[in-house]
Amino acid sequence: MSRTALVRRARTINRVLHETYPDAHCELDFSTPLELLVATVLSAQTTDKRVNLITPILFARYPTAAAYAAADRMELEELLKPVGFFRAKSDTLLKLGAALTENFGGEVPGKLAQLVTLPGVGRKTANVVLGNAFGVPGITVDTHFGRLARRFGWTTSVDPDQVERDVGALFPRKDWTQLCHNVIWHGRRRCHARNPACGACPVARWCPAYGEGETDPVKAEKLVREPRG
Repeated sequence: MSRTALVRRARTINRVLHETYPDAHCELDFSTPLELLVATVLSAQTTDKRVNLITPILFARYPTAAAYAAADRMELEELLKPVGFFRAKSDTLLKLGAALTENFGGEVPGKLAQLVTLPGVGRKTANVVLGNAFGVPGITVDTHFGRLARRFGWTTSVDPDQVERDVGALFPRKDWTQLCHNVIWHGRRRCHARNPACGACPVARWCPAYGEGETDPVKAEKLVREPRG
């Protein structure tokens, strides 16, 4: 396939996904950059829905970076138990609060190079915050996005940084953040890691991986689900 054809197919897939999921958005609940940063850190190895269950209490208890820095570790761990890895995540939030307070005046920075200096923050987390809290386009390569990018033929890499570069070259920068929402929603609802619902897929005709999952439309429709996160 020529480069031009690959770009055209990729953008067609994104357009159809956006038409299929017009409400696609970040599924973590937040109202400030700090809240989104904390929620994204907590979402590792768990679901967005599980994180959303505890963040109302967490955000009320710790409204600032300084509050996290000064938090009682045992109290914080108790709050974070439902999201798993609560000791490690508590440690990260304590260090994150301290770093924000000491290095950025308690504010979440709006630049990638600054965000990735923070404890527990890599490019994936940074791009979530930039795209959804600051309106700065970014590509968030989570497990869903990486899986679908490979199935769609947008990349062959399993390295998140390389996936980010490969996919970014196919789309206008302004589309990156919404592209991620479209793809992640599709991955959570239809294009599952195991037994994707190929027969109920709106982009099946453009997908090189069509046939990896159930192709019978009736059986495939039963595989479509609202995500756990």
